Order: sequence, then C-alpha cells, then structure tokens
Amino acid sequence: MQRSFEAETVSGRRRAAAKAFIPLFSYGFRPFFLGAALWAVVAMALWLGSIAGLLNLADGYGASAWHAHEMIFGYGAAVVAGFLLTAVPNWTGRLPVAGWRLLLLFILWCTARVAFLTTGFAGPLPAVVLDSLFLPSVLLLMAREVLVGRNWRNATPLALVALLAAANIGFHFEVLSTGSASTASRVGVAALIGLIMLVGGRIVPSFTHTWLLRMRAKRLPASFDRFDLLTLLVSGVALLLWILRPGATATGILFLIAASLQTLRLGRWGGQNTWREPLVLVLHLGYAFVPLGFLLGGISVFEPHALVGTAALHAWTVGAIGVMTLAVMTRATRGHTGHELTASALTLVTYATVITASVLRIAAGVLPHVYGGLLEFSGIAWMAAFGLFLFEYAPMLLRPRRERG
Repeated sequence: MQRSFEAETVSGRRRAAAKAFIPLFSYGFRPFFLGAALWAVVAMALWLGSIAGLLNLADGYGASAWHAHEMIFGYGAAVVAGFLLTAVPNWTGRLPVAGWRLLLLFILWCTARVAFLTTGFAGPLPAVVLDSLFLPSVLLLMAREVLVGRNWRNATPLALVALLAAANIGFHFEVLSTGSASTASRVGVAALIGLIMLVGGRIVPSFTHTWLLRMRAKRLPASFDRFDLLTLLVSGVALLLWILRPGATATGILFLIAASLQTLRLGRWGGQNTWREPLVLVLHLGYAFVPLGFLLGGISVFEPHALVGTAALHAWTVGAIGVMTLAVMTRATRGHTGHELTASALTLVTYATVITASVLRIAAGVLPHVYGGLLEFSGIAWMAAFGLFLFEYAPMLLRPRRERG
C-alpha cells in the first residue's frame, strides 16, 4: 500500500538527521512551501500593479510573459519541489535532502525570482540561466533517490517533472525569439495537470479512504483500476493534442470526453462523504477543476469567443493548480510538523478564499463586460488566500516539529 505523504510513522534515523539542521532546511516542504506562498502574494501584487500601469515589470522579457512564467514555473515549480523533496523519501525510505544541499537549491530558486525583476538593466540572460538550472537540479536529486532506492513505481512523476523542466527552457526560448510562449505555456500547464491527475489520483482517494475508515463509513473510495488507466490515457492524449493543435475539432471532442471521464473518476472517490473534514474535502474540490478545465477547453474549441479559452486555462492554473497545491501544502505542513490533521477555522477561510479567486478568474473569461473588475478581485482573493496561509502556517514551517506526547 502506498505510503501516505505526511508519513505519520517516520523512522528514528530520519528524525535524527532532520534535527541536525535548522528547522527551515530540515525537510524540502519547509523552505519551498514558505517561498511558494510568499511568491504567490508578491508576484500577484506586482502583476496587478503592472496591469494598473503603476510599474514597468520585467522590461526586456515582457510583463505578460513574466506573469505566465512566474505562476507556472515560479510558484508551480516551487510547490512541485517541496512536494517531491518530501514525498520521495517516504516512497524510497531514504533520508530526505536537507542541510546545505537544500539551502543551495532554495537559494537558486530565490535568485532566479529576483533576477527576473532586474531584466530592465541586467537583461534577461542571467535570469534565464539561473531559472533554467532549478528544475533539472531538483530532477537530478530526486532521480538519484528513486534509482538508489529502486522505487521504479514512482518514476512516472519524475518524467512529468522532466517535461516541466523542458517546457521551462522552451518558454524562455520562445519568449526571447518571438516575444510570447504560447506553446511552452501549454506544455508547462499540461505537465502540472498531469502531475495532479497522477499524484492527486493517488493521494485524494488514499486520504479519503483513511478518513472514511476512521469515521466507520460503509462506502469507501474505489481502488485504482482499468477505468482510472483509461481516464489517464484519454486525458493525456487530449493534453498532447491541446499542445500541438489547440483549436482542432479532435482536441475539442477529446477534451469533452476527458471531462466526462474525469468527472466520473472524481465521483468514485466519495468526496461527498467528507464534508465534515475540510482538509479532505478541499482535495476533491481542487481536483474538480481538472474536469472543469477540460469541459471549458472543449467548449472553447467550438465557441469562437476568445475569452472562453482563458476561462478554460485559468480553471486549471488558478483552480486546479492553485487549490490543489494549497490543499497539499496545508495538509503536508500539518502532518509533518506534528499538528492535528484537521482544518482550523482559519484554514477553512483560506480554502474558501482561494476557491473564490478561482471562480472569479474563470468568470472573467465568460463575462467580458466585467472582465477587469473580476480580474482584480480574483487577484486580491488569491493574495488573501496565500497571505492567510503564511499567517497560520509560516510559524509551523519555521519551528521544529512538535512531538506529540
């Protein structure tokens, strides 16, 4: 049976190794969840300031390209790194990457974020080089752990991280050569959605199963079977077509089929029975944006209005990616720092706020007459959600694990 991400039973050897370092650099989730949340607030504030005409953002690279990049490959890559650096030791039974190696990796990510803000006078090349090194570094560290631990079952998520790393480099190439990066953006989003479908398809039913057992529920989530495999294959092909031919009729049809299959898949996990524990329920709500993105994407192929396409894209980027990553960040932080696996009142407000940001951003794509206002309110709600996360969870991330008596 798959080991749980928060791993309640951690070996004494791994705990002793973690205590050898300051808390922030004792486990991968700590610096990268903290950095991702902080950057989610700062990057959105800068973007809102840019579209309001209050500042010139990323001269020499492009404000729109910077925004897309920092949401997908800045924020998104940080959460992926934090997740993998924490999950892979649980998968392999090996010690976590910690100490100076984790510190250097985090410095590399931070330096790239700062470098993109200096492109106006330093040019884009330093930022591009630094940023392009980050994901390959994470991939090499994690691949080594999987190879040494002979944990071949979990090599697939690393393949998607490799795709994300390649998309990041391709993004820079597209921006510097053409001024935009529509193809690489789609590859990056597809890689992140692929990770949510694959890893989320493990942890959502797993955590739901554990909670429902505790509640002595009679109906438990369905186990992974051929239907899940079919859903992943159809969805994967749909994403591939979206990358290559986003406006093709075949892409639209496959998107609508994938939306139906993903909806059925989600329904098999019994999320409607988890309403009493928001820490579990939010995983189902976050995953629900995956089929919604496929649905809106399919509609956008047959609906000529351009904003419908942005609604589909943001159902994935703000909805699926934003909500799912925040859900995982809260749960993993609580589990790994020794706190109860139950959502506090403030965590519940955090979830409601990020879901509000997602709904407003999607609505902006289908209500063009109020597009600007919805865009701004969505950005404010996004910043509020991650600000609330920092307020409640930053102390947990900075302090040693709380040992339960």
